[in-house]
This record gives sequence, C-alpha cells and structure tokens, in this order.
Amino acid sequence: MDKKQSDHEVNLKGTLVSVFFVGIVIVAMWVAVYLMYVAR
Repeated sequence: MDKKQSDHEVNLKGTLVSVFFVGIVIVAMWVAVYLMYVAR
C-alpha cells in the first residue's frame, strides 16, 4: 500500500515538473516573439 502511494506521489511530481517545463517553454516563445516585434 505504501509503495503504491509513493509511486503515485512520484508520478504527481513528474507531472508537475512536466507542466512547469511546458509552461516555461511557451512563455519563452511568447517573450521571443514579443522581443522580435519590438526590435523591428
């Protein structure tokens, strides 16, 4: 039972890291596009 709970927590942490990573990539792309727009 404890192992299943532990695996579930690890899975949630991995999901959280993935969501943060994807969010950072999207924000970085928006910033890059904005800077290109401002620089022209």
